[in-house]
Amino acid sequence: MERDTLVGQRLVALFMLGCALFGYPIMTLFDGHEGAGWPRLALYLFGSWAALIAGLYRVMRHSR
Repeated sequence: MERDTLVGQRLVALFMLGCALFGYPIMTLFDGHEGAGWPRLALYLFGSWAALIAGLYRVMRHSR
């Protein structure tokens, strides 16, 4: 029972992190110039998205 509560708390924390990462103030920091031939906003979006998926995988993998 405690393990389910901990997993739920971690999932809520990941959701809140995702809301913060994809919120208006943070996204405007990466709007504009290019980095390595790609727009910084695109690199930020794909990097943040991949990091959230990796975090979700880790939480769910260790919940077994």
